[in-house]
Amino acid sequence: MSAKILSGKEIAQAIKDDVAAEVGKIGFRPGLAVVRVGEDPASAVYVGSKVRTTEELGMYSEHLHFADDVTQQELLGVVSSLNSRDDIDGILVQLPLPKHIDEREILEAILPEKDVDGFHPMNVGRLSQGQKALVPCTPAGVIEILKRSGIDIAGKHAVIVGRSNIVGKPMAMLLLQENATVTICHSRTVDLPSITRQADILVAAIGRAGFIRGEHIREDAVVIDVGINNVSDVSLAPELFSEEDLPKRLAAIEKRGFTLVGDVNPKEAMEKAGAFTPVPGGVGLLTVAMLMKNTVEAAKMRRGI
Repeated sequence: MSAKILSGKEIAQAIKDDVAAEVGKIGFRPGLAVVRVGEDPASAVYVGSKVRTTEELGMYSEHLHFADDVTQQELLGVVSSLNSRDDIDGILVQLPLPKHIDEREILEAILPEKDVDGFHPMNVGRLSQGQKALVPCTPAGVIEILKRSGIDIAGKHAVIVGRSNIVGKPMAMLLLQENATVTICHSRTVDLPSITRQADILVAAIGRAGFIRGEHIREDAVVIDVGINNVSDVSLAPELFSEEDLPKRLAAIEKRGFTLVGDVNPKEAMEKAGAFTPVPGGVGLLTVAMLMKNTVEAAKMRRGI
């Protein structure tokens, strides 16, 4: 048996097509400002992708890049100025920020109605009460993958491994809204496999390469892998990747020094699960698409459309 692959690529494209159509309909260009601090290469790639996609879909985008030594007060000033601008509907501060910056204070300074990452306590509170809110992009993308792949959520037992504010907790809230029965597991959970094996839908979001193995997965379960980790150790590759996939992965390690793997062991998941999101090519692609959707939502909500 081999699991059905749930391709993030097609679903992300469908969402972006919907967003472009919506932008054409509302008759103005929603604006997204992305604030980046420092020279982290991964952040530069993510921000580049966000800015490019915003413009491709007919929206206005602004990228504000600051050196590592920017002060807390300077960043708060930047956020305050973006809050007051009418042409900016969404503000995103790319994380992580340098150690001397208080991340929480910066994120809470963003107006809730412009908080397209869905991290502001007001949006978190609204989400927990089932009210209309801007929702974190990655968990929202997982819901889209499930729905657009024709996977029923209502009445199913969903188990989430990971309790972060960015994925685990909002994921639980969104699955509850879709009438799933939800269990959250974490580093202190006793006998993790016995709980994850009860899942109809298993969501892994812990940041540990290949941690979820065959023993954690119930036969035919839907496995959603939110993790993105670098694997550079050639000796680990045969444990993680199928014979078919292995040559490509070894070539990537040789060329770039690493290959990407999620929090789920893909080789074992493919043998056990009914459906599986790959890494790369799965949930990660949905995050930017959902950010675009949130920006249009924010623009409409601000104007009462």
